Amino acid sequence: MASSVVAYAALAVAVSLEVVGTTALQQSQQFTRPLPTLIMAACYLGAFYFLSVVLKTIPVGIAYAMWSGLGIVLISGVGYVLFRQSLDVPALIGLGLIIAGVIVVNVFSSSMPH
Repeated sequence: MASSVVAYAALAVAVSLEVVGTTALQQSQQFTRPLPTLIMAACYLGAFYFLSVVLKTIPVGIAYAMWSGLGIVLISGVGYVLFRQSLDVPALIGLGLIIAGVIVVNVFSSSMPH
């Protein structure tokens, strides 16, 4: 049980760092602004480190699906709120399906530590 708590905590940190890193990537203006570029690099390195911690407990395919899926949903929200990027109905449906997929994997998969 403790290892799954650590894995989920590490996954939350990895996803958070990936979202901050991707936000900084947008702000770096194609690596022309040093501070956002450094933030992006540090966050991506941290995200991959914490993802490697997750892989001690959760299979790589499942962990990567959750990491990338949650990252996609969260960065879409950041893009909508911070960058005023619109999301049309098909995009919202697709994001909903990603969330549904993450829930199905976590609730019903025997590959997951419960």
